[in-house]
Amino acid sequence: MKLQRHGALAALAITATLALAACGSDNTGSGGGSKSTAKAPSTDCAKGSLTSQGSTAQKNAMDQWIKAYQTKCSGAQITYDGTGSGAGIQAFTNSTADFAGSDSALADGAEQKAADKRCTGGEALDLPMVTGPIAVVYNVQGVKDLQFKPATLAKIFSGKIKTWNDPAIKADNPKAKLPSTPIQAVHRSEASGTSDNFTKYLSKTAGSDWTYDHAKEWKAPGGVGAKGSDGVSAKVKQTAGTISYDEWSYATTNSLDIAKIYNGAGQYTELTADAAGKTVEGAKVVGQGNNLKLDIDYNTKVDGAYPIVLVTYEIACSKGNDSAKLDLLKSFLTYISSDDGQAALTQQGYAPLPKSVQAKVQGAIKALA
Repeated sequence: MKLQRHGALAALAITATLALAACGSDNTGSGGGSKSTAKAPSTDCAKGSLTSQGSTAQKNAMDQWIKAYQTKCSGAQITYDGTGSGAGIQAFTNSTADFAGSDSALADGAEQKAADKRCTGGEALDLPMVTGPIAVVYNVQGVKDLQFKPATLAKIFSGKIKTWNDPAIKADNPKAKLPSTPIQAVHRSEASGTSDNFTKYLSKTAGSDWTYDHAKEWKAPGGVGAKGSDGVSAKVKQTAGTISYDEWSYATTNSLDIAKIYNGAGQYTELTADAAGKTVEGAKVVGQGNNLKLDIDYNTKVDGAYPIVLVTYEIACSKGNDSAKLDLLKSFLTYISSDDGQAALTQQGYAPLPKSVQAKVQGAIKALA
């Protein structure tokens, strides 16, 4: 199927194996634990070293990719640190990372221009590699199966709703026995693409109640910060009265309660692989050339769609890469975007790229210089 720019993406190849999200990985953080291993790469090996960092949302996947690649390609040394999307972009811009992972594409303007400067004769590309939903997680003693409209979430995370028995939460959950417990909203403490995507969702679906636009840095008052997806998961799991947004594989690995979310079709929708896939199907490519930025419709009216999803990008130079590292960079990125690499995602609670997007990504990687 041919990908049309500004047209709908092909349907995600998401299967029931995404239920294996609870397996996590052998990451040492609370998001990990599984012994699953990605299939050995069929791509040609290259030697050398790569340093990378960024998104914590993709760390479980990246750990497995690196393990599989280095098992076959003994002459390669690759590191990936889950420092957060903002830190990853900064490291890439400062040339201390060979590529970066970010849950948001480079912002047009200053951020894109700063990243472009390190790419002599070229530009910094956004290459979509991992897709996955954002879960709204909570810990309210004795209360299960909560559901929220966007406006309610906007009021909670902006500090306007302060207790769990607030009338707005009751209206969303008429059958729930809600306590008067104070709400503690947990957000990411560092610059985070997950925060950017979540606040983008709030700004697009509840703009009158969320006046902070969207950003990698948390702008709303109040609440408490936690570092990384693993930090958010741990804080919610350990603290009664909390609510947060969390990458799905971390939420399921930590057995957190996950809320249903009201979508543009007027339905409270459970977070499932199929429901998230319906939203990603409507994403549009808005970048130019090999810069494959995607735009997600958070107000999707597709029946049964779960509306809060993110795409994690690998950020790399189209030209101006270190010649001593170029072969390894292209070989590794080719592997993680391949059928073998993408198949490993279902073991980690993510979704593989649609075939049409995958082909575009592989073409862009082949052209790196």
